[in-house]
Amino acid sequence: MEFWNHIYEHFNPVAVNLGPIPVHWYGLMYVLALLSALAMAKWIVKKDKIAITKEQLDDYFIYAEIGVILGARLGYILFYDTHTSYYLSHPWQIFNPFIDGQFVGIRGMSFHGAIIGFLIGSYLYHRRHGISFGVLMDLVAVSVPLGYVFGRIGNFLNQELVGRVTDVPWGIYVYDTLRHPSQLYEAFVEGIIVFAIIYAYRKRKAFDGELILLYGFLYGIGRGLVEFYRAPDAQIGYIVGDWMTLGMALSFSMAILAVIIWSYFKISISKNK
Repeated sequence: MEFWNHIYEHFNPVAVNLGPIPVHWYGLMYVLALLSALAMAKWIVKKDKIAITKEQLDDYFIYAEIGVILGARLGYILFYDTHTSYYLSHPWQIFNPFIDGQFVGIRGMSFHGAIIGFLIGSYLYHRRHGISFGVLMDLVAVSVPLGYVFGRIGNFLNQELVGRVTDVPWGIYVYDTLRHPSQLYEAFVEGIIVFAIIYAYRKRKAFDGELILLYGFLYGIGRGLVEFYRAPDAQIGYIVGDWMTLGMALSFSMAILAVIIWSYFKISISKNK
């Protein structure tokens, strides 16, 4: 347990250096997250006999990924960054991976921003190719959670989004302070548990699009609860008392919105029977 508590002292977040460019484990985990989500989607399409071809799925993946990257970065700037006005007046700096001539990568991504970008990209694909938006969303709901596990492991390896101070024996020392490994809590709750529930429920869905609403509810509740163990963003702090973070507020709001939309569709279906 002693080695685990001090694991960051024995771990290099840089996996390999390609000349002057360091390749971080976080970046590799992000790639694995994307590839695993695509592989899961192809497996589900085949297993459940969903009327989407491999070529259509590959095309959709491009739309969705562009939406995710743009939304995640812009969402971070709008929701979390303290230099929002600077980026809005210097938009070419938003994706600049260099600071003072040194490669540092693109820092700062927002999950909730990624969701918005993903929905826009998915809607554009739906409009252009005519594939049911609800079917696409349900496929994503089953495919994404396990990929998300890699993303949270990447956060852990990159020593970011750290947990709150604790005295539990499995805590991790971050700058001489013992903290919850909240990134791993999130990987388990938001990834594995959410996937298991959606996968088990997928054949019982009442309408196309229900699974993505279930995902929104489960993720929102799971993320909101795990936020009790995650330290607030340093530049923002707590937004209510010494317990509510911005991530918690956004996550619970996401869960509530999912319930409202689900209720609307359920009522509409009942009226049409």
